Amino acid sequence: MDQGSNQHFLADIEGALDWWKLAGVDCDFLDEPTEWLKPPEEIAPPPSEWSAAREANAAASASATDSADRIDMARLPATLADFSRWWLSEAMLDAAPLTTRVAPQGKAGAEAMVIVEAPEPEDDNLLLSGPQGRLLDAILSAIGLDRDSVYLASVLPRAMPAPDWTHARHLGFGSVLLHHIALAAPRRLFVLGGNALSLLGHESPQRPAVSRLFNHEGQTVPLLASWGLASLLNQPRAKPVLWRAMLDWTARQEAAIAAEK
Repeated sequence: MDQGSNQHFLADIEGALDWWKLAGVDCDFLDEPTEWLKPPEEIAPPPSEWSAAREANAAASASATDSADRIDMARLPATLADFSRWWLSEAMLDAAPLTTRVAPQGKAGAEAMVIVEAPEPEDDNLLLSGPQGRLLDAILSAIGLDRDSVYLASVLPRAMPAPDWTHARHLGFGSVLLHHIALAAPRRLFVLGGNALSLLGHESPQRPAVSRLFNHEGQTVPLLASWGLASLLNQPRAKPVLWRAMLDWTARQEAAIAAEK
């Protein structure tokens, strides 16, 4: 014979929930995001991302013997303020009209330096003023940062539909970027775009985001490398991977601060 139903079952459940609510617990939290779909780590990078391999660009630069069409590293500015003016006027950076260039923004010693490959097409006097910029603002807000607390820069001086990254390496954009980072002296780095990462001498990861360390001129700072903002806009499944990498990036910075005390 079937057992009779428990008439007090619903009351028992409601009583248990009420007990937890009185204790101040009304939500269930997890430290790690639940991946309901295909794990983001298995997402193939977009075709336009990570396309400029470090070895290929280095070989192209080494094979060029004519230095007349390269940026003169001896003339790089010695201060961040001078660098911004040089960025807007140096003819070797780009042949397009100077009015199309967008200056970096921020102050030296910022909490983080955010590096993107190029300005957005919508940009005029403000770097990342379009949808990519709004995504960046949301990403920064998630970890308690905003544009006022970071130094924002691009590898290229203007928006370009199809940049020639091999030629950019030959011109010396990698050295210019390293010099720019040294002048900005940030506490950590956030690099968006595989081509920008390769100019810093790093291999391009296949995951949407990875936390590493950046070593340059005796200084070591936490580095967060991710897909470019345009790709992140079109790949929402990459966000959980970026979030975990950001947590590790932040933890590395907290550890560095603790070590200084």
